[in-house]
Amino acid sequence: MSDRLLNILLVEDDEVDVMNVKRAFKKYNITNPLYLAGDGIEALAMLREKGDQPPVVPATRRLILLDLNMPKMGGIEFLHELRSDPALRSTPVVVLTTSNQDRDRVEAYNLNVAGYILKPVTFVNFAETMIALNKYWAICELP
Repeated sequence: MSDRLLNILLVEDDEVDVMNVKRAFKKYNITNPLYLAGDGIEALAMLREKGDQPPVVPATRRLILLDLNMPKMGGIEFLHELRSDPALRSTPVVVLTTSNQDRDRVEAYNLNVAGYILKPVTFVNFAETMIALNKYWAICELP
């Protein structure tokens, strides 16, 4: 089953949301490796090779969980950069945000996100979202 594990990059600047994701992973035994980036710039650095060094986040079976509202480089700007990079453009991204703005949703889908999920308010609902995402992506055929 280890070949079905996902390398999940959580791009999130809110410590409470980071804690909730970690807590949900632990409580519901989601064993995928979880990598953390506080903004889009840090996330891109973790996804790219540096000279002869491999990327921090392994290049196989990647999934990005992306917040939109972050400092330095926000989610939409990150998506533009990701999609313009031939080595990264096919990486699946699920937006996990508090932004219920139609323009954000439309722009994210125009940048080929795999999903757009509003962050649940309660931990139980947040955990259920993590469980559903984990089950879905575990059965997806990713390179």
